[in-house]
Amino acid sequence: MSWDLIWLGCIASLAAGLATGAGALPVLFTKKISDRLLDVMLGFSAGIMLAATSFSLIVPAIDLGGPWIVVVGIILGALVLHLIDRFVPHLHPALGPEGPPSKMSRVWLFVIAITIHNFPEGLAVGVSFGVGNVSAALVILSWVFGRYLHGYFYVLKR
Repeated sequence: MSWDLIWLGCIASLAAGLATGAGALPVLFTKKISDRLLDVMLGFSAGIMLAATSFSLIVPAIDLGGPWIVVVGIILGALVLHLIDRFVPHLHPALGPEGPPSKMSRVWLFVIAITIHNFPEGLAVGVSFGVGNVSAALVILSWVFGRYLHGYFYVLKR
């Protein structure tokens, strides 16, 4: 594997992560919007990310490994995230602390929550580039756009 591909994957992952924070910046210049419009925009953002996952990750994975491998991978991924969510202390601003009790500050608990939230996306980006699927750049662009919208709408909801 060439170092160029590794660096491209790292840069794409970084761009996807930074897009969430950048998406929060326009809220400084936005007046209050209705909850109904916000819900529609959040649904749009989720739709972009689901389409990117379906068409650019799941379909190629089925081509490479077959449907049963993909189903097992999705189930194992969901199980791992469930276990992490349950057993790693973290903080959701709307729901409060989750996981086992912790003496960590609220800031660190929130950082852990963001890390848990972004880990699957970074893993998908890394795997896409790791297998040499540079066409995954379209997935990255979709995710960057979706993450940007997600960050913007999340801050508006608060």
